[in-house]
Amino acid sequence: MQKYFIGLLISIIAVSFASIFILSCQAPPLSIAFYRLLFTTLLLVPLIIFRKKTRDELCRLPRTTLLIMIVIGVILAAHFSLWVTSLKMTSVASSVILVTAHPMLVAPLSFYFLKEKLSWVNALGIAISLGGVGVLVVGNYGFATFGLDTFEGNILALLGGIAAGLYILSGRVLRKTVSTITYAFVVYAVGTIALFIICLSLRAPVYNLEVSDYTIILLMALISGIFGHTLYNWSLGYIRASVMSVALLGEPIGSSLLAYVIPWIHQEPSLYTIVGGSIILVGIYLTARAMKDTDFLENV
Repeated sequence: MQKYFIGLLISIIAVSFASIFILSCQAPPLSIAFYRLLFTTLLLVPLIIFRKKTRDELCRLPRTTLLIMIVIGVILAAHFSLWVTSLKMTSVASSVILVTAHPMLVAPLSFYFLKEKLSWVNALGIAISLGGVGVLVVGNYGFATFGLDTFEGNILALLGGIAAGLYILSGRVLRKTVSTITYAFVVYAVGTIALFIICLSLRAPVYNLEVSDYTIILLMALISGIFGHTLYNWSLGYIRASVMSVALLGEPIGSSLLAYVIPWIHQEPSLYTIVGGSIILVGIYLTARAMKDTDFLENV
C-alpha cells in the first residue's frame, strides 16, 4: 500500500501549486482553464502512441463506458471553469477551501450509490462543514470591500467543488475497470473540447496569449495536471472515494501557505476565511474519517 500513499502525497503537493500558477497568469480565467487541460491532454499523447495496451483499451471501450467518460469530461470542464474564475474573484484560501469541500457531496452519494458506510460521525461532519461554508461565504460577504473575498467568487468556488465531487465519485466507479492513462486521456480530451466551446461562446481568447502565460500554463499542466490530477486518478482505483476526498485537505493548507509566502501574491486570509475554513476542514475530516485497511481496494 505504500506506493499508493506516495503517489497520493505527490499529487497533493503538485495540485497545491495550481492556484499559484493561475494567479501568476495575466490571461482570462477561461483561457487558462482551456490551455491547462489542452496541455495536459497533449502530454499524455506520447503514452498513447507508444503503449499498444492503452491503444487497444481505447478501441475496446464499451459504448456505455465511453458515454459516461464524456459526461465526466464535461463535468471536469465545468469544475475548471468555475474554480479558475473564482480565483480571480476571491482569495486563494477561500477558493481552495470551498472547492475542496466536495466530501459533503461525495460521502452521501457514495453511501447511496456505492453502498459505502456513512456513520453518524460522517453525518455530523457534513453538518459542520455546511456551517463552516456559511461562516466563510456569508461572513466575508459583508466585508467584501475590506478584503479579497467576494460573495460571487466564493459561490463560484463552491459550485466548482460540487462539480469536483461529481467528478471524483464518477471516477471512483469507472477506475475499477478502466486504466489510469485511458481514463485520464479521454476525460481530459473531452474536457478540453468542452472548454474550447465555452471559450468561444463567452468570447474568451483561445490564441495570442502572452508567451509567459503559455509557459506558466504548460508548467501547471505538467506539475498540477500530470503529477497532480493524473496521479490522483491512478489512486482512485485503489482508495475509497471519501478517503481520497479527505486526503485533499492538504491542498487548501498548502495553497494558502504558498499564496501567503510568495511575494508577488502575498494574500493574507480574512478572519472569516480562517474561522470558516477551519470549521470546514474539521467537518471534512469527520465526513471521511475512519481510514481502515478495508478502504483500500484491489485494482480490477
